[in-house]
Amino acid sequence: MIQRCLRILPGRGFVQATGIALSLGFAGGAAATEQGVDPEADRILRAMSSYLGGLAAFSVQADVDDEIIDLAGQKLQMSSSASLLVERPDHFHAHRRGPAADLEVLFDGQTLTLHGKRLQIYARVDAPGTIEQAVTELRAATGFDAPAGDLLYADPYPGLMTDVSAGAYLGTAYVDGTEAHHLAFRATKVDWQIWVRTGDAPLPLKYVITSKWVTGAPQYAVRFRDWDTAPKIPADRFTFVAPEGARQLERLSVDDLGTLMIEETP
Repeated sequence: MIQRCLRILPGRGFVQATGIALSLGFAGGAAATEQGVDPEADRILRAMSSYLGGLAAFSVQADVDDEIIDLAGQKLQMSSSASLLVERPDHFHAHRRGPAADLEVLFDGQTLTLHGKRLQIYARVDAPGTIEQAVTELRAATGFDAPAGDLLYADPYPGLMTDVSAGAYLGTAYVDGTEAHHLAFRATKVDWQIWVRTGDAPLPLKYVITSKWVTGAPQYAVRFRDWDTAPKIPADRFTFVAPEGARQLERLSVDDLGTLMIEETP
């Protein structure tokens, strides 16, 4: 299920729809059978999910715009960049750079490592198993979602379609000069759109989530670029080596800005 999180930013008078929380359980696939979902929109979304799930490995870059609305009603954007490298079934590396954080997350099949690069602090979580199991453990332990976390799953479709009541195919458009199918879906608390590349490689190029239940309807938008579906991956790419002077901490949490906080045990 795609959800948006409303937070009051302390001391700043902002209301922000922070990040994207993608609860990608596998309970929601039946929603596509409802009359409100256009069969063509459903077909394209299924094709995208199947194509992504069939990739043994991939990498992608992303530009993220997250809107905030101050108490005077002015809408502002907070921009960040992200990268994602996936090697199925049990390795990934994600990196997010933004106004308040420079965070990387690595998973080597056994352990999740979270590294705050600006502060040179890191923490580790035991999470043997698949990427899906590791992402579930990451959310449970920290409340944090890896950038474009939906793409990590072998089948993004069921989670994306959870709670969807309507879906439409809006024809083709262009994202950064590339032709893409434009799909639009409605759920209880959010509306969301996704642009999927036409042709034999139906990769997502952009998606936008609108928090329609928040005054001002702030949006979260991601543009994907530089897809590589056969990346050359160094053998040690998912192995974390602590930089000299970095401190290992134990406790993890997320602050009101949605920024990962790593806390020392008292």
